[in-house]
Amino acid sequence: MTDTVVVTGGRGRSGRWICDYLAGEYHVVCVDLDHPGWEIPTREHIDFKAVDVTQGVEVRDLCSEVDPDAVVHWAALPAPERHAGTRVFDTNISATYNVIDAAGRAGADVVWASSESAYGLAFADETPLPAYLPIDESHPTAPEDPYGTSKVAGEEVAKMVVRRDGVDVASIRPSWIQYPGEYNCRDVAAGDLADGAGNCWSYVDVRDVATAVGAALDADLGGHEAFNVAAAENYVGRPTADLVAEQWGELPAECELDGDQSALSTAKAQGLLDWAPEHRWHEAAEADVDTPTLTGE
Repeated sequence: MTDTVVVTGGRGRSGRWICDYLAGEYHVVCVDLDHPGWEIPTREHIDFKAVDVTQGVEVRDLCSEVDPDAVVHWAALPAPERHAGTRVFDTNISATYNVIDAAGRAGADVVWASSESAYGLAFADETPLPAYLPIDESHPTAPEDPYGTSKVAGEEVAKMVVRRDGVDVASIRPSWIQYPGEYNCRDVAAGDLADGAGNCWSYVDVRDVATAVGAALDADLGGHEAFNVAAAENYVGRPTADLVAEQWGELPAECELDGDQSALSTAKAQGLLDWAPEHRWHEAAEADVDTPTLTGE
């Protein structure tokens, strides 16, 4: 029998790529605020549920009804500039608590969207120089904004549920997610490079995000682990250390970057998940790839 995985935020921009990738290996229950409609053509291995994940009773009802083997929590407000800070933090932390808590009580392993923003470079009034480069998962987390702070708090929720329920939780920290044929990061590369300092000009293709989620679902973690998920190189096409030195006027005392190597290390994901990024901006920026359709249309 095919395992069932619930994917929250499954109709969102990156969520639909995750649902599409997982469908087949899993029976996917795609959860979002709205249902696509009752008379839509169906697609094998994908069902839909309309659930407000900020409402704990709805999430508990969902888990009771579906009894998932695993949960991918991808629903969130993604940036503090678009909404009031209280709304960003309250929405993200209540949704994360509700979903991971209910999944743990149901005995379901979890993969969820934390963020590179946890490190505190993005959205800071003055972008701090990283403590060292490349940044791995042990780098200090010191966000100044409600989005990054909600992700740090969410990882503490994940650890709590692991202690209590003994499930596995993978906190995926994606870099700036890009879409085939629509690589907005390249606009930064052609403009003011200071605009990319908040993640040291890192990025990740949405297809690599989907494979990372799948790898984390397949892994036996033995508890909670955080994973950077990023492309292998920066999106500018110049040595990363040179970009850092130009931005901050110095390099961290510990800096082991080679050429255009990404400032975000994915060595942990490669070691524990057997995952590595496959897509590069050189080809993907102009790629013609259809966005996944989750219905049978």
